[in-house]
Amino acid sequence: MSLRYLTAGETHGPQLTAIIEGLPSNLELDFEALNFQLHRRQKGHGRGRRMQIEQDTAQIVGGVRHGKTTGAPVALVVANNDWKHWTSVMNIEPISGNDETKRRVHRPRPGHADLNGGLKYNQTDLRNILERSSARETAARVAVGAVARQLLEKFGIRVAGRVVSIGGIAAPEPNMPIDELIARTEESPVRVTDAETEAKMIALIDQTKADGDSIGGVVECIVAGLPVGLGSHVQWDRKLDGRIAQAVVSINAFKGVEFGIGFEAANRPGSQVHDEILYSEEKGYHRASNRLGGFEGGMTNGMPIVVRGVMKPIPTLYKPLRSVDIDTKEPFTAQVERSDACAVPAASVVMESVVAWEVAKAFLEKFGGDSMEELQANYDNYLRQVAEY
Repeated sequence: MSLRYLTAGETHGPQLTAIIEGLPSNLELDFEALNFQLHRRQKGHGRGRRMQIEQDTAQIVGGVRHGKTTGAPVALVVANNDWKHWTSVMNIEPISGNDETKRRVHRPRPGHADLNGGLKYNQTDLRNILERSSARETAARVAVGAVARQLLEKFGIRVAGRVVSIGGIAAPEPNMPIDELIARTEESPVRVTDAETEAKMIALIDQTKADGDSIGGVVECIVAGLPVGLGSHVQWDRKLDGRIAQAVVSINAFKGVEFGIGFEAANRPGSQVHDEILYSEEKGYHRASNRLGGFEGGMTNGMPIVVRGVMKPIPTLYKPLRSVDIDTKEPFTAQVERSDACAVPAASVVMESVVAWEVAKAFLEKFGGDSMEELQANYDNYLRQVAEY
């Protein structure tokens, strides 16, 4: 069975729920490590006050016994601590009262799903759209990705992320082992390894917030320790880089994706784009460079996956933007009370999670197995086959 998941829940509802199906049995889970990933999502300079309200933790309520998966679907719950202030407004039962009591939303915000979602689903209360389209849903995806990350780590596969740029301020390319990159970026409030860049980014975020505006950036995910051959060239929807690209752009506010040198490849001759193939007794087949970001023909080539995503500035602003009231059709300027000036560092964590999920899914498709023991045996056999080629 293919690995898959679904999430449910609203930004001000009682909880977010995720169901994971297709995990092998006997995967030992580290619950502290799982919640650490949720904590990482809430960090980062530029976040708003909600990160102080919600201290996210995930509770596993199905599919795990005595610390190990059973092979049954795994159910995860991330409670919303702010629910106590929304129990009436978000109650599933009908409530009486006027629009103010129900906190009905009839003024769509530019850059959000409010208006087009309302038109599509024929909703005159746009709260029914914004509650689900909120980036709050990414907490469930980070919890799911944390489980996938633990599966990959059992096979020596490591996932890291970093901020490449914020508002045009670019961080130097780090030249360090992946474990050092993980440690260094975790110490930084903007997830970079360079102190001078960090200070510039923080100053820009603070100025942007003071101006009532928001700012975006570029984030990068690296996956190291991968075998050759995850994904496939035989059908468009089996190409792993294509699936990762879709997952990255599905993150709230992400508008672009690239692998390796990405769009820069358009400016170079082919001799400066493609990765030459080498062979040695020690390494076997390997590449002289990694300009293609670990992919050829939609399949991993043994080099680390390097993928970047572009996050637009968050559209919820303190600075007014023009919109139209759906009741009166009159113009208005949208004002907000609470927002993030910059969520790029947090988005880096979300991106790690969705990439880890797609890699884990491809890993299970390639090696199969209903238990970790069977999966390990299939993996070891494949590595021997590759080594003898």
